[in-house]
Amino acid sequence: MAAPEQQLLDVNGITLSLYSAGPADGRPLWLLHGFPECWHSWRQQIDPLAAAGYRVLIPEMRGYGQSSAPRDPAAYDLMTLCGDIQAAMDALGHSEVCVVGHDWGAPVAWHLALLEPQRVKAVIGMAVPFAGRPRRPAIDMMREHYAGRFHYILHFQQPGVAEQEMDADIPRTLRMMMHNTSAAVPKDFFLQEKPAGAGLFDGMQDPGALPSWCDAQAFNQYVQTFAGRGFQGALNWYRNFERNWQRSEALAGQRIEQPALFLLGDKDPLGTLEAYTLKQMPKRVANLEQHLLSDCGHWIQNEQAARVNRLLFGFLGRHYAA
Repeated sequence: MAAPEQQLLDVNGITLSLYSAGPADGRPLWLLHGFPECWHSWRQQIDPLAAAGYRVLIPEMRGYGQSSAPRDPAAYDLMTLCGDIQAAMDALGHSEVCVVGHDWGAPVAWHLALLEPQRVKAVIGMAVPFAGRPRRPAIDMMREHYAGRFHYILHFQQPGVAEQEMDADIPRTLRMMMHNTSAAVPKDFFLQEKPAGAGLFDGMQDPGALPSWCDAQAFNQYVQTFAGRGFQGALNWYRNFERNWQRSEALAGQRIEQPALFLLGDKDPLGTLEAYTLKQMPKRVANLEQHLLSDCGHWIQNEQAARVNRLLFGFLGRHYAA
């Protein structure tokens, strides 16, 4: 099929870079990428979905690629990130959509389902589950639980610290992230114990080569996403747990009522980090279908593309047919 078309939308106070594919009159299907990824992380889903008749919309999320990347961390709270997509949907005249999110894209998708119960007809999350608003900010619980120990989210909190390490060699950073959270390493290798002052990649493996599911051409798209700007905008997403909690007060106790699909790799370290959330998820997502994919790490839509696509099409056929 033809390469996706790009347009730049002025929405919600920023410029949002948006790629699209499929028939202009197809049912809108939004694909939201995570960290540290790019719109091209959906490369194995775009063509099949477009060929099936969907209008596939793939934004470069705020802080990534050619989209705006404000320096202020407060510009990246979840309500603002949802606002980017809501404003883009408004600009394109979308009254009915399905939203798919992976990694950080998943919380955006889950919250869009809460915020837009009439517009979001179905929702799909990958890697990051949903269990509603916590009783207090998650970052407070992390600081208590990991006192004196390293945790990557705590490492990301102070602006400039993680950037110095990650920006020094962007291809190496992406290669290390892809490898050390994939099925190529033991589960939870990414979560290994080390002191609080350690670096992100201390104790990890540098494979020296790309994973089998990301060839050189695709990898170049990831590199270009961060070239010249580094990871600051992407890392700012992690610096809003308290703000997210404060701004989501009106959503406390609400359930996602739309048909929902959740996919997780059995070797994804987020399965360990989010164990409690996974158990609570059925209480907060009323119409939930879940699948645990074997021999699969964090990069689910690429590590297990064929199976993910089968599950996507099955779910969409039942709840959001083209």
